[in-house]
Amino acid sequence: MTILNPRSRMISVRLSEEEYSALRRLCSASGARSVSDFTRDAMRVFLNGERHEDVVGIHVGEFRTHMRNLDRKIEQLAAVITALKPNVNQ
Repeated sequence: MTILNPRSRMISVRLSEEEYSALRRLCSASGARSVSDFTRDAMRVFLNGERHEDVVGIHVGEFRTHMRNLDRKIEQLAAVITALKPNVNQ
């Protein structure tokens, strides 16, 4: 497979354990293939002049939508469970 944009430069950054753990969690949550890919994408956003708030805002909006949908489904399941429970007071 031919690489159209070969990567020939490397940078090195030292992180604390906490910083690295947080970076790995973000990487995993974003679905990135690796910490390097995640970091490269984040740097590309910054270099292209996109505001961090714009990029994060999109993901937060999606997250809120998913949370609302989950809340709705939990309420529906709770109602079904309550309806199926035998009445203890009888």
